[in-house]
Amino acid sequence: MVSMQGSPRMAVNLGGIEMRNPVNTASGTFGNGEQFEGFYDVGSTLGAITCKGVSAEPWVGNPVPRLAELGGSAILNSVGLQNPGVHGFVERYGSYLQGLRDKGCAVICQVAGHSIGEYEQATELFEELAPFASGFEINISCPNIAAGGAAMGATPETAAEVMRAVRPRTARPVIVKMAPHDVAEIGRALEAEGADALSLINTIPGMAIDVRTRKSRVCRPTAGVSGPAIHAIAVRMVWECAKAVRIPICGIGGITCGDDAAEMILAGATAVSVGTANLTDPTCAARVVAELTQWVREQGASDVNELRGAFEC
Repeated sequence: MVSMQGSPRMAVNLGGIEMRNPVNTASGTFGNGEQFEGFYDVGSTLGAITCKGVSAEPWVGNPVPRLAELGGSAILNSVGLQNPGVHGFVERYGSYLQGLRDKGCAVICQVAGHSIGEYEQATELFEELAPFASGFEINISCPNIAAGGAAMGATPETAAEVMRAVRPRTARPVIVKMAPHDVAEIGRALEAEGADALSLINTIPGMAIDVRTRKSRVCRPTAGVSGPAIHAIAVRMVWECAKAVRIPICGIGGITCGDDAAEMILAGATAVSVGTANLTDPTCAARVVAELTQWVREQGASDVNELRGAFEC
């Protein structure tokens, strides 16, 4: 136990990725870190950042409009993972990301693909070109073009197939970014194929219609909903998954403050990722670090890990 004035230990291990504190950033909401340096020292503050998703070759992404605000509690996005490809990403951000690692902030590179072969190729390129990467997050919510657009990880079988293909391509930790369905069953399948950790949840499919034009408010009929409106759903899914697997979980979904992060940890998460809140409050992730530390202190714990999964029905 610690006194109210003591400093609890905040370091966590996310599947082999050592983090000074449990606070990460969600891919696609934090650029690649550099864009936030004007607000605080990213490398000296956060436990980790997860970079924007990158594929083996450049992707142009979806046409505009890509974003729509939903009443202040959520956003709808259909960005389409626009990215410069692994070579372009490393050339543009490699030096900065190495600087983050040197300051003690873990760097998680997200791997995107539209086929098994694309995941394999991107992982191999990252393994060769990105010494700054602490580990890789495999985004299995990408559409499988060959299968008519279904998510690559839509079923335990397809999720396991992606993991089975990627695992031999790197010895570094592999986290899998999961879609918001069947998380316990799919989580078990990923664990069985060698995943080191899981991150969940990804955005929830939704729609927003402009009632005057009778068209979608974004470029496609459906898109991903994120933000505070999905937080309670995300906490529930983290809890369900944590009961089903033994590997660590990074909880994602609507985190805007330390209490939101604490809920994820009580539900069983080892780490948390701040996502949409970065877009409305660029200092949010840094604030969550401070507020989460204060919560651990108030709980009388000497180590944040003591509180993981401590939810009581």
